[in-house]
Amino acid sequence: MHDARTYDRRTTMARSLVSPDDQRVTFVELFFDLIFVFCVTQVVTLLHAGVDVRAVGSAVLAFWMVWWAWTQFTWALNAANTDHPQVQLTTLLATAVAFFLAIGIPRAFDGGALGFALPYVAVRVLGLIAYHQAAAQDATQRRAVRIFGACSALGMAAVLAGGLSGGSSVYWFWSAAIALDLVAAGIGGQLEGWNLHPDHFAERHGLIVIIALGETLIVAAAGLTGTDVTSLAVVTGILAVTVTCGLWWSYFRHARPVLERALSALDGGRRSRLARDAFSVLHFPMLCGIIAMAAAVEEALAHPDAALPAGGRGLLGIGAMLFVGGTGVALWRATGRAPVWRFLLPAGVAAALLGFEATPWRALAVLLAVLVALSLIEARAKPLQ
Repeated sequence: MHDARTYDRRTTMARSLVSPDDQRVTFVELFFDLIFVFCVTQVVTLLHAGVDVRAVGSAVLAFWMVWWAWTQFTWALNAANTDHPQVQLTTLLATAVAFFLAIGIPRAFDGGALGFALPYVAVRVLGLIAYHQAAAQDATQRRAVRIFGACSALGMAAVLAGGLSGGSSVYWFWSAAIALDLVAAGIGGQLEGWNLHPDHFAERHGLIVIIALGETLIVAAAGLTGTDVTSLAVVTGILAVTVTCGLWWSYFRHARPVLERALSALDGGRRSRLARDAFSVLHFPMLCGIIAMAAAVEEALAHPDAALPAGGRGLLGIGAMLFVGGTGVALWRATGRAPVWRFLLPAGVAAALLGFEATPWRALAVLLAVLVALSLIEARAKPLQ
């Protein structure tokens, strides 16, 4: 009898496009995320030629569009029943399109802007379609999706304009697209009816952090297999992995539970605005920080016996500031309390790395010491609520 009721419930859920209240991350979402592993790797390649304003600007612009495509689809799949075949087919189609988005990243600023812009817009449109289908039975939610979609069209138009124009103008058009995306997010956050599921939403963002951290591990492993395995190379590789573990601890042990609790404690528009600010917006600089540190690790393992160049030290220090400090801003937004040590310690290590030459292993050891100190301080401090 119990099995029959369970079967009937699952059958009813499978017929509905609307997500159930207890929806968890499903296999189709994890499959969708796989392509973004490749996207992160491709963004790191934009920094291979050297760390200068053009390279950093290209990486930030490309990753924003990768991020905004992912986060919009995450909102859509939060509202949709991902066990429904129609939702699954839409997600699989978006995965296939995102594959070409990833392929287009290395040439996006070198004559291939349109090849990147077209799949980007296609993924965004598919996400809006999925969201609109999930909102079909809720007039308030449907209105919110339509208004957000109309506002988002301006940003997508700017991306297409940049793709068509090419050359240096792509930087201006795509920077304008970021500004327009933020305006659309600001307008969308004021609307009611998003019906956000906090557990699922926080879990999805935790998974994308895992993807970014995994890139650092991949870079460290590739660096060790692609160079002479000297004692310094091994020590540098061990430190790179340990620092990555420290970043994991900083986010999943201390920050993520607070963010999820804060999101669950709110409802309606207040929950949607916190999700927009602390997750959709503030996770972007955090992930940029991880990408910067991955690029620094790649540089460190390429020449473990030489002093880490200023660009590599800058990526490592500023990356730590973006990840740890960005998490601090998200916690501040969620709780109203500023985790001061998350701002002071990374700023100190960034200043030290930028001001003094250091070998790769010493630079990584300094960062690891800061992460350990931060963990000990937060373990003794009054928990954020």
